[in-house]
Formats: sequence, structure tokens, C-alpha cells
Amino acid sequence: MSDSTSLSAPGANDTVIPYHCRTIEEALAHTSSDLEHGLIADEAARRLAEFGPNELKAAEKTSAWRMLLSQFNDFMIWVLFGAVAISAIEGQVPEAVAITAILLLNGILGFFQEYRAEQALEALKEMSAPRATVLRDGAERDIPASDLVPGDTVRLEARDQIPAD
Repeated sequence: MSDSTSLSAPGANDTVIPYHCRTIEEALAHTSSDLEHGLIADEAARRLAEFGPNELKAAEKTSAWRMLLSQFNDFMIWVLFGAVAISAIEGQVPEAVAITAILLLNGILGFFQEYRAEQALEALKEMSAPRATVLRDGAERDIPASDLVPGDTVRLEARDQIPAD
């Protein structure tokens, strides 16, 4: 829902005017909305299906295996693996085993810290999911901000977070 969203594809000679440059009446007419009654629930559902949810696309999640392997993808780790190889070749097996154990322990601890941090961030995102008060069918409704569609009339109070652009 960018500020130049149009509900119909512009023709060859049409210019798209951003919503913030329009009058309230022009924006309402362009989105086929009503300031006093808002959208009809069926129309809002149709627009949600057409335009999709009002949310940013989430980055692809990193798999646990990739997260674990990334703990060993560092220049100093590779230097230490080289030291393990040299120690093993020279017959210093206890040193090679000790360095390997430290590298594995470091990688496992780093993985668990990163994994738990990612889980905590996901939980925070769920807890702070924004909501919006909109007019639908002539009544104010509290809905998830992700369900906003072009043409919704959003009611804002002091200190409200703006739920859409």
C-alpha cells in the first residue's frame, strides 16, 4: 500500500498522483471508500485477497544447520583448524584434541546463543503486533494492522502508531 497505490491499472495517458497530494474527497473517490461508513466487510476481504496483507515480507529464516555451520565460518576459526592439522601432523595429538574441543564448544555455545536470540525476537514480534482501528460497515473495529487494505478509513488517537503508509 504505497502512497501511489491505485485500485485500477492506470492507462497509457493516466498519471498516478500520490495519495498525500490528493484532497480527502479525491482519495475517497479513487479508492471507492466512504469517510463516514468505511468499507463494506466483503469489499475489504476482496481487497485483502487482491493486494495481500499490509506487512513487509519477512526475510527467509536461516535453518538451524546453516546457523550452526556459520559459527565455524570465520578467519580465526580456520586458522585454529589449521593449527589442529599441523599439531596432528607433528604428533601432538593432545594439543590437537584440546583445540578441536574448544572450537566445537565455542561453535555450539555460539549456535545456542544465536538460536535463542532469534526465538526471542520472534516472540517479541508476535507480542508487539500492531493493531488498527478502522471503519468497516459503519462501525469502528479493532483489527490487526496486517488486515488493512487500500480505502480503509483509519481512526487515530494521540500516541497511536501509524499502522500503514
